[in-house]
Amino acid sequence: MIKINRYFPSAVLLFILLGSSASHAVLNIEITQGIEGAVPVAVVPFGWQAPASLAPPKKPPVDVGAVIAADLASTGRFDPLARKDMLSRPSDKSKINFTNWRIFQTENLVVGTVQYVGANRYKIRFRLFDVFKGKELLAFSLPVSGSNLRRAAHQVSDVIYKKLTGEPGAFTTNVAYITVMGARSTKRYTLWVADADGHNAQSMVKSRDEILSPAWSPDGKRLAYASAEYDKDEKRRKWSVYVQEVSTGRRYKVMRFRGRMSAPSWSPDGRSLAVSMNKDGNSEIYVIDLAKKKARRLTRHWAIDTEPVWDPDGRSVIFTSDRGGRPQIYRIPSGGGRAKRLTYEGKYNARASVSHDGKRIAMIHRVGGDYRVAVLDLDSGNLRVLTDGALDESPSFAPNGSMIIYATSSGLKGVLAAVSVDGRVHQRLTVPEGDVREPAWSPLN
Repeated sequence: MIKINRYFPSAVLLFILLGSSASHAVLNIEITQGIEGAVPVAVVPFGWQAPASLAPPKKPPVDVGAVIAADLASTGRFDPLARKDMLSRPSDKSKINFTNWRIFQTENLVVGTVQYVGANRYKIRFRLFDVFKGKELLAFSLPVSGSNLRRAAHQVSDVIYKKLTGEPGAFTTNVAYITVMGARSTKRYTLWVADADGHNAQSMVKSRDEILSPAWSPDGKRLAYASAEYDKDEKRRKWSVYVQEVSTGRRYKVMRFRGRMSAPSWSPDGRSLAVSMNKDGNSEIYVIDLAKKKARRLTRHWAIDTEPVWDPDGRSVIFTSDRGGRPQIYRIPSGGGRAKRLTYEGKYNARASVSHDGKRIAMIHRVGGDYRVAVLDLDSGNLRVLTDGALDESPSFAPNGSMIIYATSSGLKGVLAAVSVDGRVHQRLTVPEGDVREPAWSPLN
């Protein structure tokens, strides 16, 4: 069962590297609730162009059209036509009979080709049409290597999504998450990074020690996280914050303190980390200059101050505190000053995540005895509960602000889920084995 309260992580075992199969951590995404009247679209299988003189593979290593259709379907806002129902499969404009697509009330049509150009290089071409007007909305061409074909397909999805909705897509982003295998003394923790659609899961850290609170740097190249590894200098296990490069695996401990460090959050310029630390005997918020290796205390209060997160403009830090008697969300200037309470509805609001535009905060809000994901509109003060779970936690905004990914439970198993900011679209993300928790959505990159 997932624990909602992460204020005081329990002691964990000695850090070691463990083998694990990436197939055990691939996220399977299921749409559990979509928008009624989702826009009907058709993504025709892309044509394959492969001159025999270039000794091409028999088919592309990635089904680009299938990836695009799955991306659009995952938003809950689009309803792709099944391939078996397609009356024709054109790959260019000259072969399109719009009447065929109007039969299925298809509003938009995507056609394209994947061309092999030699030396494991490809070119993707596609066109997007308004079916009822018979009008081309955009055309796009993208050169790409074979190893990046799937990412290129996500790029095409981003372009289509923005054209049809006016909002940027987030299909080329990544999600970090933690899986837990085993029980009690045999538990194994792994920090993973996967594509936003759950594919290409890569393990970053494997440990017997608990791993918490992964956080992406603004450039999407590093992850900060908390773990209780054995400290050789102090000859004991202690909670510390680590920074790891995603591409190389290189990592370092942020600073050495006798107190416990946890819940890291990157400043928008990537130069500092806000962390929760009990350096002086009580949990307070500190800001660490990563270049100078110096920590500056931001809060000074007898209460527990934890779970900091930066505002997008870098001018303030939002955090959880029980200084009012129960956990609530507060904001304090990043240079120091007086903290202002932001949440008043309900007796429990914690674990804030700020939208990319700084206008909304996602949080865990207590409803009766249940902990659910809610969103607070900072301008109006309106708070809206989006989920109906019992133990939801760790919300994280998509970088385009359209969805919120979070951890929850299904039976006795930890899973991830996602909900649109209007509450109309719901997804469930599971792994074949173990619990999955602590999601963090990467920035746009």
